[in-house]
Amino acid sequence: MLELMKAGGWLMWPITLCSIISLAIIAERFWSLRKKRIVPGNLVAQVWQWEKVGHLDKKRINALRASSPLGRVMAAGLVNRQHSRDVMKESIEEVGRQVAHELQRFLNTLGTIASISPLLGLLGTVFGMIKVFAVITTLGVGDPSVLADGISTALLTTAAGLSVAIPSLMFHRYFRGKVDDLVMTMEQEALKMVEVMHGMREKDTGTEETGTV
Repeated sequence: MLELMKAGGWLMWPITLCSIISLAIIAERFWSLRKKRIVPGNLVAQVWQWEKVGHLDKKRINALRASSPLGRVMAAGLVNRQHSRDVMKESIEEVGRQVAHELQRFLNTLGTIASISPLLGLLGTVFGMIKVFAVITTLGVGDPSVLADGISTALLTTAAGLSVAIPSLMFHRYFRGKVDDLVMTMEQEALKMVEVMHGMREKDTGTEETGTV
């Protein structure tokens, strides 16, 4: 491995650094974007049960907020549960945008690595060809072995850059899609909670809300 690094020239070091960062981000995102961590099951039913027995107090809402990203979104609506559906939904949407932004953490970095890695490989190719033509200019083409250094630099950096860029791009697209799916699920669960809470209130009061505060 070290011999390949030396043969590829100094540009192999930034490409290697990009690969390390990319692997770290991929591992971290796989761990952080687990569905059971972001969108725990039966959370709406649990909130409904708390409300039904009169245990949905400030302490439980704070615990819900700290439990998961979905809990944080739902807590924003529960704080305003005495208001209309529209007020609850606006609170949920505001916090939801913040949560969605946090779920995309490091993905821009991963996308940047996917973009610059092949460019670094291309730059190494250019430097390698410059070496080849410099040797041809001074020594001619009589001995192919003298051209090997420049050719190896050109080929190794290109291969290394593409080897980093391809999986980085694949996982970048994968995680972007996964975040979109998680955000959609959180939105559906939060809206379900709003309907459950106001459905209970309407049932208890025997009236239908008009949507005003």
